[in-house]
This record gives sequence, structure tokens and C-alpha cells, in this order.
Amino acid sequence: RSFKIKLSPAAHSLSAMKMIQCVLRMLFLSVLVAFAACNAPPVPLDDILIEKTFVPEQCVRAVKVGDYVRYHYIGTFPDGKKFDSSYDRGSTYNVFVGKKQLIEGMDKALVGMCVNERSLVKIPPHLAYGKRGYGDIIPADSILHFDVLLLDVWNPEDGVQINTYHTPSTCERKVEVSDYVRYHYNGTLLDGTLFDSSHTRMRTYDTYVGIGWLIAGMDQGLLGMCVGERRIITMPPSLGYGENGDGSDIPGQASLVFDVVLLDLHNPRDGITVTNQVVPESCTRKSVSGDFVRYHYNGSLLDGTFFDSSYSRNRTYDTYVGRGYVIAGMDEGLIGVCVGEKRTITIPPHLAYGEEGTGSKIPGSAVLVFDVHIIDFHNPSDITEVKVTYMPEECGRQTKKGDFIKYHYNASLMDGTSIDSTYNYGKTYNIVLGANQVVPGMEEGLMEMCVGEKRHLIIPPHLGYGERGVTDEVPGSAVLVFDIELIDMEEGLPEGYMFIWNDDVSPDLFAEMDKDENKQVEPSEFTDYIMRQVTEGKGRLAPGFDPYRIIDNMFSNQDRNGDGKITEAEFKLKADEPAHDEL
Repeated sequence: RSFKIKLSPAAHSLSAMKMIQCVLRMLFLSVLVAFAACNAPPVPLDDILIEKTFVPEQCVRAVKVGDYVRYHYIGTFPDGKKFDSSYDRGSTYNVFVGKKQLIEGMDKALVGMCVNERSLVKIPPHLAYGKRGYGDIIPADSILHFDVLLLDVWNPEDGVQINTYHTPSTCERKVEVSDYVRYHYNGTLLDGTLFDSSHTRMRTYDTYVGIGWLIAGMDQGLLGMCVGERRIITMPPSLGYGENGDGSDIPGQASLVFDVVLLDLHNPRDGITVTNQVVPESCTRKSVSGDFVRYHYNGSLLDGTFFDSSYSRNRTYDTYVGRGYVIAGMDEGLIGVCVGEKRTITIPPHLAYGEEGTGSKIPGSAVLVFDVHIIDFHNPSDITEVKVTYMPEECGRQTKKGDFIKYHYNASLMDGTSIDSTYNYGKTYNIVLGANQVVPGMEEGLMEMCVGEKRHLIIPPHLGYGERGVTDEVPGSAVLVFDIELIDMEEGLPEGYMFIWNDDVSPDLFAEMDKDENKQVEPSEFTDYIMRQVTEGKGRLAPGFDPYRIIDNMFSNQDRNGDGKITEAEFKLKADEPAHDEL
């Protein structure tokens, strides 16, 4: 380059000229130095040079002497010409480090590398193939460049490594040898490459533990796990798929990493377990085989996954127990319960739905957990339970069949759910005993009762409202509880009678009825006559019924040919009751 220097008049002095000469000399020398540097021969490498081109955020483990590694590489000369590549062969280079199975420079370069770390390694000839080179591939005294990506590292001394990253708050049981487990997993190589996942199949992996059904590392890694626990199980190839891999997705000599969540465990020797029992203070009776039980439940898997609930249907589950109507574990778990009791019943699959499950909701080999609330139970042989809670000091007579009675009641289910109460209406409930106007259990409970007496009745469903119940009021197969109080009663007529005479029967009875003396009695004549006898106290109709319906029935009985009139030939008295004549 040329330099133009404009000098001021003062620069013509001698000192100024010397300064300019000095500057020019320095510029000339710097140019010579730069030229020499550009044309000087390369400085020989004394040791390897490592340039880390990618470093993972976490390095759980670094390569040490004696470790076995799997890595990819591209080998080039300094001018960029490639001489070898593991990628071209489609497989990693697998070797022990520090045991002279590699060129010395690579042995040194690999020590300290992390899985997924990538480095550019420059190796001088004396740490590579030296003056001999390597056949026709690598000339003598060649500097070698390797682009290395470390994929795996393990040591022959390695065992299973377990990293638990979630532990459930409660752990009632841990996996032991011969237990059967259900778990989900993601399986990866040490560099994170996914090779398998139960999640993608949307189905757990189900197997026995510790009896050789699994690779050895998984057999060991699952021991001691709790349901709901999550852990990472890392294993060397000696405890995985060894030198040959699995022939598909897992290469030979590969470390394996399984991210596992345990969902279920049981042992073939298990029976049901009953926990969280809440028993009411008063328990006068416990269920036995053959009882019919009504209960609510929430059903879930052992990991808490919900699969069914009677509450969601707003209806109890009703069944006989001990008769095989439900799964064996529930059959057993419902024996010995009290009304109102709550309990958790855990059922192993061999006492539930077995290996097949039920399809979409309950997987095969699943342990089931039922949170149960017993609403009521009874036995088909049960009768109405009657407990007198109050008896008046005086009791003139007791109720019997045919009596017309008035009583109050509070009705509820066995769990205390209110059904109905006469007190809400401000009036009694009035019936004729023995006339099928109430359920059979109530008929029994009202018999031989005194006015003013109070009773507590428990009525089984076959003496109540049966399997159907009463829509929106009484559930099917429900045991009923009544607290009753007899308020009043009117004595009924003898069984089979709807009308009786209080006085002697007139010998001219037909003539007294036949007002128009036409030798036949019309319905109106008959009705007027009977009602007059009742009004005058000479006769009495059965209490609690519509009097006109009774009289119509009496007339029909006398009108034997059904022509709407009673003749003297048709008219007869009931002769089989000498003390009480009835039409």
C-alpha cells in the first residue's frame, strides 16, 4: 500500500523528519511479521485438543477409565476429508475406555464426557496412528479430527440404579417377590431415545415380579415400590438385553432407562382386606349369608382411578350376599356388616373380575377398592319387629281384625331417611284392620294395640312395599321403620259381616222394607230402610267403609237373579250366626 503524508510547514525541521522515518520503519516491520506468520509451517500438536460443541444441561454421569461407552463419530483429516464414520455403518462404536482398545488420543478424549455431549477432538499423530498410519486409509503422521457424540456409558460393576421422584403420602404395601403388578412405563436409551411405552398402547404392563418373567434389572427395580410411586430405573445391558439387544429397537450393549408408575399390586395368596371401618354405636344385628343388602358404593382401582358409583345412579345396589350374586370378594366383604356401617373393601383380581376384567372400565388383573355404606339389610325369613315404646296405664281393649282405628306415624328408612309423617298433615291415618288397606307388616304391628300405646316397627320389604317400592318415595327392597301411636279405635263387626242387628230382628222385615207393598223391594227402599236402622241404633254397619257401598253390596247379595229387585222368595237372613243375624 502507498501512504500519503501531508506535512505542515513545521514538519520540515530535522526532528520532524526523524519522527516520520521512525513511523515508516515500524509499519514496514509489522507487515513483515504478518507475512511470516501466514507462511510459517503449522505448529505441531503436543496433545489432543477438545472443542465441546454441545454440552447437555445435566450430566448425571461422566466417563471414567474402565467404563464401556457407545458413541457415534465422524473422522476427518484437517482439510475436511472424511476417512471414516460410524453413521455410515448404521451402528455406534462400542468399546471399553482406557483399556487400549482405542488409539491413545481417543482414549483420553472420551474420559470426562457426558451422555449426549458432542465434541470436536483433534489428535496428533503420536496419539493416533503415528508414522505407520493405517493402511491405505490414514497416511503416516496424520493429524486426525473426530466429531464425537456420546450416547451411552456404563461399567461392568454397575447394578440397577433407582431414582424415586414421587412417593405417595401413604404406602400400605410394597412390591415383594412373587407379587403381581400393573404398571405404566416409558422405556428409553440413556441418550433419551424412546424405544417403547405402555402409554402409547393405552394398556398397563402386567406381570409377576422376581420370578424371571421380566429382564433382571426390571425385576430388581420394581421391588419395594408403592402404588402411585414413580421412579426411574436405570440398568446396564447385563441386566437388560445384553450384547445382542432385542433385535429391533434396543441395540446391543445398551443401558436402559424406564420411567415407571406403579398402578396396582397383589399376590395370588391375597384375600380381601377390610379397612376404614366406621361402625354405628348401636348395632343390634350383623349381616349373614342369605341376607338381602342395600348399599351404596364408590368403586375405584388401587391407584384411585374411578370406575363406578351407585351414588351417580342415585340408587343403592341391592343383592343377596353369600349366594354368588356378586363377585366373590364383595360377597365376603358384605358379611358381618351393620346397618349404617361404612367400610373399605379391597379385593384382589382373583376374587373380582380376574385376568379379563370387564372391558373398558375394569382392566384385567385389577385390584378393586370399594368404599361401601350399608343402608339396610333383611332376610326373607324376617317378620315385622314390634317394640312397645309406651304403654298406657289403662287398656280397656286391644285392636283386632275388623276394627276401625286412627293412628299417627313417622315413617323412615333404616338409614334414617324420612319418608312420611301424619304429623305433617295434622290428621291421623285411618284404616280398618284386616282390610288390606296398609302393607302386611303394618297390619301385624297394629294388632292387639291399646289406645295411647306407642310402638316402634321394623318391616322387611316382603311385608312392606316389596322389590318395586313406591316411586320417588320408597326405594325397592327397602326395610321400613315406623314409629306409631294409636289415637282411637272403633270396634269392628265379626269377621265376615258388614251389617249386624243390635236388637232382635223383626219377623216382618221384608214387609217393612216393601213400602209400596208391590211384593218386591227396590234399591231405594232397601237403602232407606238400612240407613234408618243405623240411625235409630237398631243396626250397625262395618266402620271405616262407605255405608252406601256396603248397602249396595248387601242388596246385590239378596238380588239373586240380578234383575234389580228383591222378591220375598229371594230375601233370606244369614242363618249361620245365631247371635247376629245379617242380611
